Amino acid sequence: MRTIKKVSHWEFHPNVRTGDERTLGEKAADAMRHGMGSWPFVFGFMAFMAGWMVANLGKNSWDPYPFILLNLMLSTLAGLQGAILLIAAKRADRIAAELAAYHLQVSEEHKVMLAELKELLENRN
Repeated sequence: MRTIKKVSHWEFHPNVRTGDERTLGEKAADAMRHGMGSWPFVFGFMAFMAGWMVANLGKNSWDPYPFILLNLMLSTLAGLQGAILLIAAKRADRIAAELAAYHLQVSEEHKVMLAELKELLENRN
């Protein structure tokens, strides 16, 4: 069976650092963004929550009061989620800045090339 590697659209951009050029934090931010920002994560989380609720019903449950431990876990997740989203957003901003710098450089090079071409055309006539 063939495996398909998940690739970001900027992986092939010449100005965006990828692979081993990234720091450990950038690699972690990319992994979190790809993992937590996906449908498999959402469906897996929903399945875990449903499983927890079903397994915790009845007299032999490990959380005798209605889902206090589950509430603690969800509160912890919510507290971390804000930081995780900020980390992923900072990485996306860094990538956008690298792309913008590249596009500015290309635009400046094209301006020079167009000016040279215009001069050549004017001198030709």
